[in-house]
Amino acid sequence: MSTASASKTAIAHTLPTGNLPLAGVPFGVKDVIDVTGMPTGCGTPLHGHSEAPYDAVCVALLRRAGAIPVGKTVTAEFAYAFPGPTRNPWNSGHTPGGSSSGSAAAVASGSVPLALGTQTGGSIIRPAAYCGVVGFKPTLKRVNAGGIKLLSPTLDTPGFFSRTVEDASLAASVIVPGCSVAAPKFLAPRNLYVAAMRCEALGPLQAEAKKVFESAARTLQQAGASVSDLSHDHEFQTLSRLHGIVMKYEMARSLLPEWSASPSAFSPVLAALLKQGWEISDEEHQRALALADELKLKWQDKLKDYDCVLTPSAEGPAPAGLSSTGQSTFNRVWTLLGWPALHLPLDYSNTGLPLGVQLVGKHGQDFSLLQMGALLHPLLDKRPSKDSVEINTTTRLPQKIQANQGR
Repeated sequence: MSTASASKTAIAHTLPTGNLPLAGVPFGVKDVIDVTGMPTGCGTPLHGHSEAPYDAVCVALLRRAGAIPVGKTVTAEFAYAFPGPTRNPWNSGHTPGGSSSGSAAAVASGSVPLALGTQTGGSIIRPAAYCGVVGFKPTLKRVNAGGIKLLSPTLDTPGFFSRTVEDASLAASVIVPGCSVAAPKFLAPRNLYVAAMRCEALGPLQAEAKKVFESAARTLQQAGASVSDLSHDHEFQTLSRLHGIVMKYEMARSLLPEWSASPSAFSPVLAALLKQGWEISDEEHQRALALADELKLKWQDKLKDYDCVLTPSAEGPAPAGLSSTGQSTFNRVWTLLGWPALHLPLDYSNTGLPLGVQLVGKHGQDFSLLQMGALLHPLLDKRPSKDSVEINTTTRLPQKIQANQGR
């Protein structure tokens, strides 16, 4: 992570006196998000030469709660796919995911207990899965995106990484409007109605990821939750296709200023995406948005009787190699629908890499999803003693919010 002395500016003289729920908590910031006194590099040599004059809104809110931004974390090039230098903390020969690679790895390695990221396709949930940390993507447009380099205004969503769901809940109470740590809680799994969606229409699950998913569904049933298998839905492919149209069209136009100035500075993978984006007409983009809106209403009705969706976070453990950040196959649909999503780390592969599942909540019910996550994570978590496998557990959020110390 890069740092700047300006980030250490005291906040006591500019904030109201009173309770600061994140007092003294250090956090990392994905390098597409502005921090006063730090360059915003966006993972490209085209940016990052001048310091940002102001904090992004999400950074300012965390500061207001007493947290301290201690550095920027690596992002893939313009938060897309071409990877930066970050490696997976569990095995340096494997990708940490992307595009919020540095934020996920920073939390997984114990460098910080909290880190900000963004998601356009699967850029929070997938690296959280690969690095074995909690990742939370709020409801679309719920978090103010001021001060963030947006690539797809329709899809981009700020979120964050933490070591526990309780930590994520506290962070959400600061930056996600409507979240409250004092809200009523779900008392038992038997009160929950869960839609289990394996999403096979999007792509195959590797054997170990499928085993973890099936184990989670079975454990929920055994705990008394009502779990319905809704895996087979032909509209998954339609939603994924619409996501691709919207993302490519909007990224091509968002990056036009940089492309016009220096096309040779773009990686081949991003250059190819921009070319595809310019081949999409205004009319096709508008049709995609209209159909997506129709499907959002249809899916809200389809899942109205369920409290959450249990679905894969990734196709398997982090792939070997550093030339790719992996696939967002099982994330894009929920990003397009705009529903909140939470990754829960649950187990390890035969090679010691993290595995987990994704919980998806209803639109706007971010804190209900976090409450369910806090209730279910200890029940579903099959990882061995953290004393023997955690890389570094010395940096955590304040003791008062740790509901599962020693896990």
